[in-house]
Amino acid sequence: MSSADDQYEQQNDVTGGDVPSGSKIDNDYASRTGQYQIPVQKDEAPVADPINPDTADSDQTLAQDDKEAIDQSNIIGGRTRENPKAVPLTCHGHSRPITHLSFSAVLDDDQYYLVSACKDNNPMLRDGVTGDWVGTFIGHKGAVWQARLSTDASLAATASADFSAMIWDTHTGECLHTLTHAHIVRAVAFPSQPRPQLIATGGFEKKLRIFDLSSSTSASSTSSSPTSPNGAGPSTSIPSYEIGPGVHGGPIKSVIWSTDLNILITAADDKIVRWWDLRARSPAATYELEGYPGTCELDSLSSKPSLSIAAGKSAYFFSGTQPGQLLKKITTPKDISAVALHAEQRKFITGSAGDTWVRVFDFDSESELEVQKGHHGPIWTISFSPDGKLYATGSEDGTVKLWKFGSDPYGLWR
Repeated sequence: MSSADDQYEQQNDVTGGDVPSGSKIDNDYASRTGQYQIPVQKDEAPVADPINPDTADSDQTLAQDDKEAIDQSNIIGGRTRENPKAVPLTCHGHSRPITHLSFSAVLDDDQYYLVSACKDNNPMLRDGVTGDWVGTFIGHKGAVWQARLSTDASLAATASADFSAMIWDTHTGECLHTLTHAHIVRAVAFPSQPRPQLIATGGFEKKLRIFDLSSSTSASSTSSSPTSPNGAGPSTSIPSYEIGPGVHGGPIKSVIWSTDLNILITAADDKIVRWWDLRARSPAATYELEGYPGTCELDSLSSKPSLSIAAGKSAYFFSGTQPGQLLKKITTPKDISAVALHAEQRKFITGSAGDTWVRVFDFDSESELEVQKGHHGPIWTISFSPDGKLYATGSEDGTVKLWKFGSDPYGLWR
């Protein structure tokens, strides 16, 4: 006796010449004018994303991904071959866009730390290898635009929209100094030395200032000197002096202390990079960019440091030891908001305000090698770890991601 399944198949299965004809495309589910819902593409559309088709994967890309996924040569002992596109570590905790990331140098036991600046007012300290949260510096009353660690990770400096820069003890979380300004502070920099006693700042005042932390004195409650705008730290009077009064024609976006401690580098919205000789208090060299500066960072992974600057659609790479010496300028199809160079590996990483992807390029051929996906907003900051084995990205989506750089096992990627 036949089963119910057999009877159903006899009545409904296509047999002989009863092959259905017509178009295989069915667009009944496609969005129509007037519907208030997430749009759905038609079958014949070349990409699957109707919201941002310029950045969506094409059908050809998806087909290639499927092909690679079932390629037997990518399977070893039941596990996928080691792939440079390892899953990134995602560091949550911030509630608004990430504006800047900075690593310390490598400390004892191959340990190092990462500090993140964010528009949520609260910079965070993390384990640089694992991304684990260590602590949050509480005190700013405005967006924090930049944060840096001293090389020994004993101090952190933050620049904020609350018209102040703060110096923090990373062991206790205590605010040691509050440096008041007359406008938004966008940039801070330490010299490359343990527990530095100097700090440079820049911002919307269009002034490059250097503060001597070793000469701070407590201000009395009756003093007419500016006090902390937020009460986070002691009210202190710290002597400072301005370098090159009236020279900057726009807000200072980045300040970098060179490996030569007599040289400070600024990138401002007048589109000019300046190398300041602190002995002469005047520029030793200048360079005009073709766009407004994005990130500006010193790469010290190799014996020959270099300065990487993002501006417009170009990444600029300067010598880290010879002021104003341009090593290479690489132009890409998209605007670049952030760039970081790994000089030893001859590769650089970029982020863009126009999409959510991290791109890896070959420095010599200038060709795009990889596209890393995972963020859900533009990428504003990129930094390599001091050992060069991972890099960190900070995004509009409020997350920090750590990406393994290279194929060897490292940290939590084991």
